[in-house]
Order: sequence, then structure tokens, then C-alpha cells
Amino acid sequence: MVKFSILFRKSAEKNFENIYNDFLALVERMPDIQRRQVNTVLGSPLGEAQYYRILEVYFNDYEQMNASLRSPAGQEAGGELRRLASGSFEMFFAEVYEEAGGRTATS
Repeated sequence: MVKFSILFRKSAEKNFENIYNDFLALVERMPDIQRRQVNTVLGSPLGEAQYYRILEVYFNDYEQMNASLRSPAGQEAGGELRRLASGSFEMFFAEVYEEAGGRTATS
């Protein structure tokens, strides 16, 4: 499984929530999404966090993710991000490994 993550920094833009909600509605139309996760950042062990919200969109594999991002819905969603100020978010792709229970098995 792979995920596409977007980390949104705290924004002074008064219309951030409107832009974000419009963006999220467009993301939901993208094909082959297996799971979507939205995180509202509460803080950091080091003090105030630099991020406000994190969106993670999961796909079965890298090829499906690329096809989804390049789809008309994916392109439209990407265009919506251009409404935000430059530098107000970061994006990356990651391979996902999960274990049930959050513990490493012992022998």
C-alpha cells in the first residue's frame, strides 16, 4: 500500500477552510482510493507544531496512485491547491507498512 500525504501549515489565510473543503470534495472523486485519513494537529512534544492539518490518501500501489493523481478528478483537485499561498503545504508519497497491535512480535 502507498499513500499520498499533504501537510498543511498553519495559515493566515482567512479562507483556508473553504479552500480545504473544496479540495477535499474533489479528492473524494478521485478513482481507486482505498482509504482517506484527515488529521487535525494538536501539538508537538517540542511545543507548537508547524502543521495544522494532514491529509493522507491511500492506494493499493504506486501505479494506482499515479493514475488517480493524473485522472481528471486528480488534476482538478491539484488545481484547487493552487488557491493556497506558496509554501503553505508540503506533499510526499510513502510506502506503508502496518502491523496489527502496534507491537513487534517476540519469539
